[in-house]
Amino acid sequence: MSRTTSLPPDATAARDWVRILAAYRDPDIRRSSFELAITVAGFVTLWVAAWFAVQVSWPLAVALGIVNGGFLVRLFAIQHDCGHGSFFTNRHLSDWTGRILGIVTLTPYDVWRRTHALHHSHAGNLDRRGIGDVHTLTLAEYRALSPFQAFMYRVYRHPLVMFGLGPTWLFFVQNRLPLGLMTAGRSYWVSAMVTNLAIAAALVLIVWFGGWLALACVFFPPTLVAASAGVWLFYVQHQFETTHWEQDPDWQLHEAALHGSSHYDLPLVLRWMTANIGIHHVHHLYSRIPFYRLPDVLRDHRELVEVSRMTLRESLKCASLDLWDADSNRLISFRQAHAA
Repeated sequence: MSRTTSLPPDATAARDWVRILAAYRDPDIRRSSFELAITVAGFVTLWVAAWFAVQVSWPLAVALGIVNGGFLVRLFAIQHDCGHGSFFTNRHLSDWTGRILGIVTLTPYDVWRRTHALHHSHAGNLDRRGIGDVHTLTLAEYRALSPFQAFMYRVYRHPLVMFGLGPTWLFFVQNRLPLGLMTAGRSYWVSAMVTNLAIAAALVLIVWFGGWLALACVFFPPTLVAASAGVWLFYVQHQFETTHWEQDPDWQLHEAALHGSSHYDLPLVLRWMTANIGIHHVHHLYSRIPFYRLPDVLRDHRELVEVSRMTLRESLKCASLDLWDADSNRLISFRQAHAA
């Protein structure tokens, strides 16, 4: 699994990294604008190409859409940086960029920004699970379930559900309501409903001008690919064998950020498509760092490179991890749980 799970004994303490990483926090408006422009250009170009291709060959349109899923993931990653206020120095510009991108990514920006902030503030805390994370039970909690409850949890954690049906449910159904914030204020309802109306208008226009085949072959492929890829990325960023979970009295924010988030060392093309989100331990330590400056951190502070590092091949094993074993401080599989 991850190759190294902790820093050397004489290394910088997790909380002290905040001061060090502050040097990387300032976004460059020219670089941010370029990254946004090139990503939008790539997404629009492939989308238009698929639109024309569907008139000639629907398999070609689907293939172009699948590739375009990578650009959609990157747009979501930029929306993610906007939510952290790390993409532009102007907060209003960041927020409105995120809101517009939220229509394309099927994610109401203000709702997501709030739930994601809760994720950052609670990640790795066993007593504050529930919003913005992957539902994870401890071994003791699993053993206390009824047979039906245990079966349903196993269904939920199955890879076909987690990375197949789950993303479709999340982006097409769950995101349509401000779940988790239903009574938190009017702004979250406005965010969800306005985003829904904009998405509905876009879908009507696609069908009006291109027909149902355009909807099926141009809109759905990149959306489904990006949804599954996004859920997978979020999953492996925290659901790896040597991740970090603690009960509330022992939980420390910076320890959880550093040791409960992975360094997903992806090939160069995938690193670009995912906007360096695999450097997740650094992101959780200091979320105001723009994604294009995260590699600079690893270049300047080599001791962070091997912390919870995993390759693409190694990450595939994470899909079989399902329960937190507090005795061994490991995520374990159902097989290991039953063997124990």
